[in-house]
Amino acid sequence: MAKEHKDKPSAEGALIRELAEILNETGLTEVEMEREGLKLRVARQVTVTHAAPFAPMPAGALAPVVAPMALGAPAKPADAVNHPGTVKSPMVGTAYRAAEPGAAAFVDIGTRVAQGQTLLIIEAMKTMNHIPAPRAGTVTQVFVDNGQPVEFGEPLVVIE
Repeated sequence: MAKEHKDKPSAEGALIRELAEILNETGLTEVEMEREGLKLRVARQVTVTHAAPFAPMPAGALAPVVAPMALGAPAKPADAVNHPGTVKSPMVGTAYRAAEPGAAAFVDIGTRVAQGQTLLIIEAMKTMNHIPAPRAGTVTQVFVDNGQPVEFGEPLVVIE
């Protein structure tokens, strides 16, 4: 990376700050960009143990932070990732719990599901991907809200 002058940041430094801002604005944990042969990836570790107030970070700050939680969204217990009935996101995208705005959710806590039944939809690159139940059972936890961004491997629901 080019050496930065104290008064004027380098193009790479400005791009890193721009990517960090995108992370803060979207709540994502990583973003990657390629521009004019320069490939940059900015990532941060996010650990949510309970809902906490969101404090915006100054641009360029890449320290770990607690992501804002949507009101009403249950906190993800640490054991949810290892629970045998956890259905994890197979991709990065936006989760939708219903087929269209105003429609009933595909599943809620207590819903009995059959193997292959749609649990939710994840929109990725303008493609709607139905996420099927890997097995039959009862939904005991739902970790995402309608329209919430999700990361690869993030717990979505638990089926017992």
